[in-house]
Amino acid sequence: MIRYPRPLVDGDVVAVPAPSAGVEPRHAARLDVAVATLRSRGWQVRVGDLVRGEGIASGPAPARAAELTRFATDPDVRAVVPPWGGEIAMDLLRLLDWDALGEDATWCVGFSDISTLLLPLTLRTGVATLHGQNLMDTPYRVPSPLLPWTDVVTAPAGATLTQGAAEAYRGSGFDDYATHPEVDRFTLDTPGGWTRIDAEGDVDVRGRLVGGCLETVSHLAGTPYGDVARFAATHAPEGLIVYVESAESDAADTTRRLLGLRYAGWFDAATAVLVGRTRGLDLPGWTQHDAARHALGDLGVPVLVDVDCGHVPPHLSLVNGALAHVTHTATGSSITQHLV
Repeated sequence: MIRYPRPLVDGDVVAVPAPSAGVEPRHAARLDVAVATLRSRGWQVRVGDLVRGEGIASGPAPARAAELTRFATDPDVRAVVPPWGGEIAMDLLRLLDWDALGEDATWCVGFSDISTLLLPLTLRTGVATLHGQNLMDTPYRVPSPLLPWTDVVTAPAGATLTQGAAEAYRGSGFDDYATHPEVDRFTLDTPGGWTRIDAEGDVDVRGRLVGGCLETVSHLAGTPYGDVARFAATHAPEGLIVYVESAESDAADTTRRLLGLRYAGWFDAATAVLVGRTRGLDLPGWTQHDAARHALGDLGVPVLVDVDCGHVPPHLSLVNGALAHVTHTATGSSITQHLV
């Protein structure tokens, strides 16, 4: 019921468009390092003309839509990986031919603002998309038990992929690509782990994964690009495991966004909800955990927070549409994805 792009092999083409933000000159060296990382795996790389565009977006919306479409529908291109997210990928939604994008299943990879495009592609076409690292993160060595996106797109058809909670995460700050474009090791300085906030007890659930960046995908609710209920009815008789992660919203804004998704029915078919770790601010007397508990704690399904699926590295690779099995006990947490 879900269509998975074929695995990448040596000689395949990976395309780099910029459907959201481009890469400013001060980060050009990091872009070169990331592209070289892909080539070192035996892949050819095509970089779009807009990738080095500056400003809030890499170029006008029609030009960004055309570049993305050209790459995603090119039979020689087997993966599309933007450099990173940005702010207004949403203005491409009305310009894209979704049937054409879904016809030749190509791995589309990214997170943050790119999830504004990945999620609708899966919801509307049934083609799996990959929420994971972006291109500029690709040189990093992803720590076990997490997997880099490059392992997912090369996994054989029907593969089973198991990951777990990161042992540690980066508590503050980011690497300065302008000063250290070659950096390939995450600074992981704070003990990790997922937390259940709706109730006590172990978690053992299954469902098909859907989700993305809370600040961007929350605007899709109630539109033709965020019809989670339809996807559940047509593609997920097993139910859904919905994941969301906040880039920077404070605890009050997180509360509002989660409630909005709840009112839009995004969790009606959920067997569990995963909420990513965030550096969004806590407020006096109201934390990010309070936000998730208040908005989702009485859904009657497990709600796990501090999941490694967002803007705080390291990042799980999560396949929208994959059949997932999530477990959580006092001794550890895991997510297994079946590409079936």
